[in-house]
Amino acid sequence: MRKSPDVSPRRLSDISPQLRQLKYLVVDEAIKEDLKSSRSVEDINSASIEERILRITGYYGYQPWSASYKREDRSRENVVGTTDAQSAGAAGAESGSSRRRLHCCIRVTAVQVRKALWGVAMVMCVCSSWAGSTQLAKLTFKQFDAPFTLTWFATTWNCLFFPLYYIGHLCKSPERQTARQRLRECCRFFGDDGLTPKVFFTKVAPFGLLWILTNYLYLQALRKINTTDVSALFCCNKAFVFLLSWIVLRDRFMGVRIVAAILAIAGIVMMTYADGFHSHSVIGIALVVASASMSALYKVLFKMVLGSAKFGEAALFLSIVGSTNFVFVSFVPVMLYFTHVEYIESLRDIPWAYLCGVAALLFAFNVLVNFGIAITYPTLISLGIVLSVPVNAMVDLYTCEIHFNSVRLIAVFIICLGFLMLLLPEDWDQCIIQLSQKLRKRDEPAEGSGEAGAGTGLNWRGRARTSMSTYAL
Repeated sequence: MRKSPDVSPRRLSDISPQLRQLKYLVVDEAIKEDLKSSRSVEDINSASIEERILRITGYYGYQPWSASYKREDRSRENVVGTTDAQSAGAAGAESGSSRRRLHCCIRVTAVQVRKALWGVAMVMCVCSSWAGSTQLAKLTFKQFDAPFTLTWFATTWNCLFFPLYYIGHLCKSPERQTARQRLRECCRFFGDDGLTPKVFFTKVAPFGLLWILTNYLYLQALRKINTTDVSALFCCNKAFVFLLSWIVLRDRFMGVRIVAAILAIAGIVMMTYADGFHSHSVIGIALVVASASMSALYKVLFKMVLGSAKFGEAALFLSIVGSTNFVFVSFVPVMLYFTHVEYIESLRDIPWAYLCGVAALLFAFNVLVNFGIAITYPTLISLGIVLSVPVNAMVDLYTCEIHFNSVRLIAVFIICLGFLMLLLPEDWDQCIIQLSQKLRKRDEPAEGSGEAGAGTGLNWRGRARTSMSTYAL
């Protein structure tokens, strides 16, 4: 390298060899660590080679910090501007989140209101279909006294469940499947192998038998006693479901449901006593209690053997029950006809309008009970069943087929009260306690301004916790 002159250079061209040597000048990592607090670290990294040399040599009175000062002032201004923008953005975000929260609350409230309105309509439909089928079956027996034939005819209508479900699937589902694909997918409900003969005779046929027995015993009871007593006593199946679930499925013990079961049994005894233990009334009450027991056994065994079913699986199961009834049970009405047990002289004398009306109403009732939970709450659907009792009572009172004494009224009231108690949720007592605490805190008077402010804050937090825990349930 050429020896540098003693005189300090005045032009960059005088130190061109040094420029070539410093072309790849890079600040060492150790130096960077030492200069982290320095203002010129970022400037050194971003400066050109000439600027680095001028900073090192200090030619022409070069002040390297002036530029960095300007940059720092600019950066500080940018930081201040950024902070203001961030605060404004945070305020805008808070307002936007509050707007979204309000919109979400309004949307949730609208969904709940819509679901409640659907529930009111569902209650009316369930009540009218159940009470209408009961009254129409009573009228049918006056012209065609054949309860098993009516049971077989109404159960055969269950074949329409899966076709009706598939039509709804085509209308609503975004991913449409063929009938065979949907059928195969729903058959997985019975196991990996689908609906095999073994599965059919062990998991489907017993439920078909329970279905037929439930409807047949119910219709037989209508031939013995009035529709009010039958519909009220059939509400005891809810208590039987709880008792069987507690014994067989080991469900949670609840004192209120035990009380409801006791009320149901007391109502059955009082209903029997209301007619003075006559033979017809005792047989009719025994038949409807047996029907309620078969219904409870059907529900508990279904939950134990098959578990919970989706809409398509439930529709397929009920269609299989209807098809099984048509294929394997059709010989029973024929035998009853030839043995004159359920005999009619001519096919023209069969009241087909009544038969089809009972079958259609029972089919509508089963559709609403099994698929109504898609649009409303299950409790409202159950409420429609118990409301059929006063509807049947009004019809019976109008047709003068019943004598309402005090014992019968108390029995009906006790059974319906027990049914409503069984609709309570499992943690209903906690909800009542939290609601009472919320009302008590709201009614507490404020003693002072400062204390009132502190108390208000505490009460607000307590209310928030209470409302959240209440509505989360």
